[in-house]
Amino acid sequence: MNTSIMLRAFCDAVEQRNGRAFSELFTEDGVYHDVFYGAFEGRAKIADMIDDWFYRTATDFRWDMHDPVSDGHTLYARYTFSYRSTLPEAEGARAMFEGVAVMRLRDGMIMEYHEVANTAPAFVDLKFAPERIARIVAKQGAALKARLEMKRHLAE
Repeated sequence: MNTSIMLRAFCDAVEQRNGRAFSELFTEDGVYHDVFYGAFEGRAKIADMIDDWFYRTATDFRWDMHDPVSDGHTLYARYTFSYRSTLPEAEGARAMFEGVAVMRLRDGMIMEYHEVANTAPAFVDLKFAPERIARIVAKQGAALKARLEMKRHLAE
C-alpha cells in the first residue's frame, strides 16, 4: 500500500469509528502511543482505542495528513486533527490540534506510532481550567523526561 493511500485509510478509519480497519494498518504486535491515553499494544487494543476511548467524550472527528516523508522504515507526516467535544464544560466546542505523526514501519505496515502534538490550543477550546491544563502538561513533561533519548538532556 502506498503512503498516501495508507494515511487516508488511517484518517478515514478514525473518522468512521472503524477500529478494525484502523488496527489492520498495524502489525500484529503494533503499538499506538496516544498523546492523551498512552500506549495501546496489539490490534485488539488499538481497535478498542478507536471504537471506545476516542469516542467516549468526542464525536465528529476530522483528521488530515500533510506532506508525508518516508524512507520505507520511518514515515513522518504533519497533521491537522479535530473533534467535537461532548465534555459538559466544552459546550460542544470543536477541539483542534496540529502535530507530526512518526510511524515506524515493517513490511509496509505500522509497527509503532508516536506523535508530537500541539495540544495547548485544544485545551483552551475545551474550556479546561488552568489547573487542569497544568496537570496535563506536567504529565506530558514527565513522559518526555522518561524517554531514553532525553537522558543526555537531563544530565547535570
